Amino acid sequence: MDALIKKDTKWPKNKVIASIPCALKAAAIRLEVAKDEQLFRIGQRPRTMFYVLSGEMRLTRTSLDGAEIILQRTRCGFLAEASIETSAYHCDAVAFEPVTALGFPIAIFLNALEVDVTFRKAWTSNLVQEIRRARARSERLTLKSAAKRVLHFLESEGQNGVLKLEQSRKTWSAELGLSHEALYRTLARLEKEGVISVKDNTIRLACD
Repeated sequence: MDALIKKDTKWPKNKVIASIPCALKAAAIRLEVAKDEQLFRIGQRPRTMFYVLSGEMRLTRTSLDGAEIILQRTRCGFLAEASIETSAYHCDAVAFEPVTALGFPIAIFLNALEVDVTFRKAWTSNLVQEIRRARARSERLTLKSAAKRVLHFLESEGQNGVLKLEQSRKTWSAELGLSHEALYRTLARLEKEGVISVKDNTIRLACD
């Protein structure tokens, strides 16, 4: 169900969200999407820019042999950013689990980008970061071993050898393309070998 955003809503702590002008925030709607429900379908005209607050939304497409291709997984972030300048979606958006999202009318979103310099700079920076993350994910998934994928993630997403997980390990394992059992075994082995140290949601690369 769609609902207008209340004035006392606590917005996500995100640079782009923080820079959104009041007129765009006032036009936002809140959406609750059930598991396996589609937010939009391939061929539909984009009219809304979505921001996932909780849950996981996936952009998918079906290959010629009928297999599902996952193009993007989004948790706590914007979804299908490229759709802002396309006439039709080139994929489906399906909730992998129950999702709560914000919806911003694209026409008002585009106008805000045009007239608000601070918002435009924050949006551009967000797109650059997403490109970097997409390239890192693509490179990581080509790695054969679970250990190499974990270490690649720590090095590319951590700061000075320290990674603070902002998601569950089950979610992280899916992003790494591993089962959560394989991730737990890998973390335990790397810690036993002295390669990393693990404490709660903080993982550190061991110093040489």
